Amino acid sequence: MVTFFSILKEGLLGSFSSVLNIAIIIFPLMIVMEIAKDLNILDKISKLYEPITSRLGIAKSASLPLVIGIFFGMILSAGVITQTTKNENLDKKSLLLVIIFLSCCHAIIEEPLLFVSVGANGLLLIIIRIFTAFVLTVLAAKILSKKSQGIHNKIYTEIDNHQ
Repeated sequence: MVTFFSILKEGLLGSFSSVLNIAIIIFPLMIVMEIAKDLNILDKISKLYEPITSRLGIAKSASLPLVIGIFFGMILSAGVITQTTKNENLDKKSLLLVIIFLSCCHAIIEEPLLFVSVGANGLLLIIIRIFTAFVLTVLAAKILSKKSQGIHNKIYTEIDNHQ
């Protein structure tokens, strides 16, 4: 017979197991990220992806979280995004653009494989996700740039009025 306590026990054990599995992956990833930062490997990765991030309107310091999110998914990239935001002073615009991109295009290998197993066209899924991510991120970058220009124009107008 299923009781409330058996359901609670199973839920708590399952949650603890999930958190432990995520920690087993994220903690070493954070350590590797710190070592890579000390060895200037992150700079090399940033330069490698700079043509992509610059087209998207994203700061080059956001390339590592972007790459990790694309290949490993949102859960793993969340830790890297948090760490990068703290260590690299990632600006809010780039952070938002990375999140928009990853909302459309994360775990680019794992998730399409799941859908392929039930008959979907994996290549088509990948192409659509990448295209959608690029289009939405570029549009968001343009909108954010126009908004920031409008804010700057208001500030400059106020400054001119006070002089």
